[in-house]
Amino acid sequence: MEQLLRWGIANSDPNAPPPQPRTDLDPGIIDAILGKSDAELMKEALAVAVDEKRDEDERLQALDDFEMLIEQIDNANNLEKLKMWEPLQALLTSPTSSEAIQRQILWILGTAVQNNPAAQHSYLALSPLRALLSFLSPTVGSGKTRAKAVYALSGLLKHNSAAVKQMHDVDGWSVLRDALADSDISVRRKVAFLLNSLLIPNAPSQPSQIPRQSQQPANLQGPLQVPTSTEGVAAAAATAPEQPATAQSTSSDPSPSTSTSTPASASTSTAVIAVPSQESAQPADAPVSQPQPVHANSHASMLSDPSSFSTSQPTVQALEQNGILSSLVSSLATPVPHGPNGESEGDADFEEKVLRALHTYTVGCQRPIEGDNRQALGDWLAVQSKKAGGDKGVAEKWGLTEDEVKELKEATA
Repeated sequence: MEQLLRWGIANSDPNAPPPQPRTDLDPGIIDAILGKSDAELMKEALAVAVDEKRDEDERLQALDDFEMLIEQIDNANNLEKLKMWEPLQALLTSPTSSEAIQRQILWILGTAVQNNPAAQHSYLALSPLRALLSFLSPTVGSGKTRAKAVYALSGLLKHNSAAVKQMHDVDGWSVLRDALADSDISVRRKVAFLLNSLLIPNAPSQPSQIPRQSQQPANLQGPLQVPTSTEGVAAAAATAPEQPATAQSTSSDPSPSTSTSTPASASTSTAVIAVPSQESAQPADAPVSQPQPVHANSHASMLSDPSSFSTSQPTVQALEQNGILSSLVSSLATPVPHGPNGESEGDADFEEKVLRALHTYTVGCQRPIEGDNRQALGDWLAVQSKKAGGDKGVAEKWGLTEDEVKELKEATA
């Protein structure tokens, strides 16, 4: 290595001008080798999609390519930077857009906002709920389009308290209630699944309060304070304060355990000894800082404002105030026939999703089912249980546990 260094010094000229960038490289060749960036591909696909002079099949293919690109969350977040939300929404609501074009746009919107708070916030700024709900109207002939509308709504509403609260302003809950009787059973299934997802309680945890000197971002993992080597365990045991060991428990009782521990130096066990962190070593009256800072990312809002993804309470109110609870029960007790000509009755998949929603409402949200709804649901459960030979049979039919079936029966007893 020393000889190479000497050779390099001997064969270098400190007075030589800096090398100039090559001008004989064709950018087209580089693009052909490396390929275009996803951002460029998105721009090209959207340009084709909005061009009404193009053949519709070509536009649909461009939208399909666009949807595959925004399946990656980074590309979905780039919709805001590339200012693509507005042209997508305009294409969705344009009177000249065919139903096939609109269906592809609904698919794109649902994929982009799914489990992506940043994209949800960007799209919600366009006040899109009324337009999305309009595609659930019975006047929309294709059940596939109505199903894609529920898909887009689900992506926007799930874990999005702001969007759920706006549903009241656009009469969206009434639209979802009526969709539980849609002629296409797949639409009913999606609506029931959406209602259950919105009902699931998400108790927001308060940001932890930590001493100022040990503060670090909430979404930045700190170093692990647990020794794993034999020397580390021995050193930790030697430096640990002398106090009774406490048993691991979820109880809030802070009293120490009476059990004794064996010194690490006399044991060959590989058990890990917890090392008191800097935070736990602080006195009880140590100054407490403000909530930890949050780095910017797609889910930053869920950390900075935990209430932003809590949708259970407004959904419970909507179910009770808009007759959705009664519609859920009646969809089981007196189901509306489905199919192109109304020739089909009953659907185990739909029944499962409705029962999931009712179970979440009664057990998870601890809300009662009263009056005629209680009687109708109780009678229906009794009949179904008898047909299936008991709770075990209906539990297997609907993918529930026997305990969940019993809890539903208790809610209607």
